[in-house]
Amino acid sequence: MPKMGVLTFHSCINYGSFWQAYCLVHGLRLFGANAWILDHRCERVRRAELRCALQPYRPIKSLPSDLPAYGAKVRKFARALDCLPLTTPFLLDEPQDLEAFDTIIVGSDEVWNLRHPWYGGCPIFYGDGLAARRITSYAATFGSHPSDCGIGSRWALRLKKFDAISVRDENSRSILERYVGREAAIVLDPCLLFPEVIARIDGARAAMRYAVVYGHSFPRWFQCGVRDWANARAYKLVSVGYRNDWADEHWLDADPFEFANCMAYASAVATNFFHGCVFALLNARPFACVLSDYRHNKIRDLTTLLGVEERIVSSRTLPTQYEAILDLPLGQAVSDRLRELRQQSWKYLGNVVQ
Repeated sequence: MPKMGVLTFHSCINYGSFWQAYCLVHGLRLFGANAWILDHRCERVRRAELRCALQPYRPIKSLPSDLPAYGAKVRKFARALDCLPLTTPFLLDEPQDLEAFDTIIVGSDEVWNLRHPWYGGCPIFYGDGLAARRITSYAATFGSHPSDCGIGSRWALRLKKFDAISVRDENSRSILERYVGREAAIVLDPCLLFPEVIARIDGARAAMRYAVVYGHSFPRWFQCGVRDWANARAYKLVSVGYRNDWADEHWLDADPFEFANCMAYASAVATNFFHGCVFALLNARPFACVLSDYRHNKIRDLTTLLGVEERIVSSRTLPTQYEAILDLPLGQAVSDRLRELRQQSWKYLGNVVQ
């Protein structure tokens, strides 16, 4: 049984980061690997995560009345980490203290995003100091860093040394091809690859008529379009993880498992987050997504990959179009494309585990 390590952003106070780490490490165990999350620690990163969790709208301050709920969310995420198989902790900038592995997989997440506000440019995510026979990636991404900007020779030389590379978006594939000279397989986010790993904790919300709002800082025109659609159907809008004043209910302190459960039983999803789209696809739910500068690359490429570009809305989207977007099921073509991509992704991981 190969000993495998997963290097990712596992301790972020972020539902997508938690679930892609959880799904990848448990998915590798389904393949028969002895898989572990590399438990890197950094006080600078920990403080940045706390500031972002308590003040997600910076520079606008959170409402004082919301701080207890955001604080509870932080504590729930800390408890959720107990569900991850973690190595002995080591310092992010001192990977030489990490135990040896047969293979280390970097990803899935924005592990190569040079514009990430606190992880950007950390050498460990480019393989520096990792003690392993093989170093690979799975569904890694450069995130908001656009292909046209390049990445510089110091990072390209490190990525040339990877034994196998896969990414989750076309922007990242283009960067690797243009500046590293490497071909990269495009694979699915682990949440979409291993849906059986995400268990529904209860069915209490199954009988409710509601749609999920996931994200924050939505433009006014999007708020109005979704709000009008929900009112016409007597759907409650439940904002999970963040406050959105135009929603009916706010579940600010949901833990990762409660979040997954809420997404599973929603009638539709309104989002501007990548994993808002992922969980809608995972549960075959209609969704409407508005692009933001930070998440533009990965959301655009995901929707193109799965043929659901019509789910992206803009200020030019008419009110009647929200009806079609949020009422219309995803369809058989999306299921077929997911099945095809799962087979490709399983094949890639199977070769890595061997």
